[in-house]
Amino acid sequence: MREEEKRRKAAALKYNEEEDRAPKVVASGRGRIAEKIVEIAKEYNIPIYEDPDLVELLLKVDIGEEIPPELYKAVAEVLAFIYKLREVAKG
Repeated sequence: MREEEKRRKAAALKYNEEEDRAPKVVASGRGRIAEKIVEIAKEYNIPIYEDPDLVELLLKVDIGEEIPPELYKAVAEVLAFIYKLREVAKG
């Protein structure tokens, strides 16, 4: 396994229920790129969810493309987790 593959992997999704049919991959990468994605997410208080298997699948989706139907269930679970976090944070 190459050194860069051992490092962090990340993918960022965007989903607007009113405009999008499915979530879209807006950024993805390994190593330094992944670290930058996570850094920006933290800077803007964007929730971070870690799932190595899911991120590996998301890395195969082109930037700007919707996630494929076979990932809908897994991504829906992530979105539900994030929505719940936001509700808890609101109090």
